[in-house]
Amino acid sequence: MGDSVLYEVGDGLATVTLNRPGAMNALNTEIKNELRDALREAGADRAVRAVLLTAEGRAFCVGQDLKEHVEVLAAGGGLTTVAEHYNPIATAIATMAKPVVAGINGVAAGAGAGFAFAADYRVAADTASFNTAFAGVGLGADSGLSWTLPRLIGHGRAADLLFFPRSVPAAEALAMGLVHRVVPAAELPAQALAVARELAAGPTVAYAAIKEALAFGAAHSLTDALALEDTLQTRAGASEDHRTAVTAFVNKQRVRFEGR
Repeated sequence: MGDSVLYEVGDGLATVTLNRPGAMNALNTEIKNELRDALREAGADRAVRAVLLTAEGRAFCVGQDLKEHVEVLAAGGGLTTVAEHYNPIATAIATMAKPVVAGINGVAAGAGAGFAFAADYRVAADTASFNTAFAGVGLGADSGLSWTLPRLIGHGRAADLLFFPRSVPAAEALAMGLVHRVVPAAELPAQALAVARELAAGPTVAYAAIKEALAFGAAHSLTDALALEDTLQTRAGASEDHRTAVTAFVNKQRVRFEGR
């Protein structure tokens, strides 16, 4: 990776850190390329069992770097970044076969909010906030928001936040279901890391099955969901972690998952 995204792997956990704090982690071409590539690397690395996505500075990510975007528009360019960056990034977060935790340290706006909502688990600082932002600059939704928001908070609330962008503070985001935990800002790094480490030490095959089943079940019939559950459960049931866990339970021992 480069300087705009920090990437570190240890003990089964990949930590991906947005690192443009002076620009509130606004998404210029460099950071978008690096983030996309880091997430793809984490998804493909069999040693990585969970991912923590977080950021340096006072913001998580304020979305597209509009200064760069103005230059692109002035040169007659179009919105190719959706296909080149935002779609691959949201897809990597939402579909990799391992859990992704977002540690949201500050404002998450536009695509920054989209990336946070694509994660499987969100821990937010009490000073964090969320803003869809797009309609305010004459754009529709991207970075997966049309898919994630209705699933998190329902169609009506999703439409409200997209038609009338506003800053949603952390406490309201928790009550609304946008995040799973809100912690004091000073504790955010440690708390988000603890959640990610717990998932990295867990049954990776089972987590992948849960993640796939949740995404599938949201858009398919009960019959189809049950059929996929059968397929996924057969796969998880054949895993080494399942056999180890059952043996440990019977023998009243503490289980140690290996992610296999």
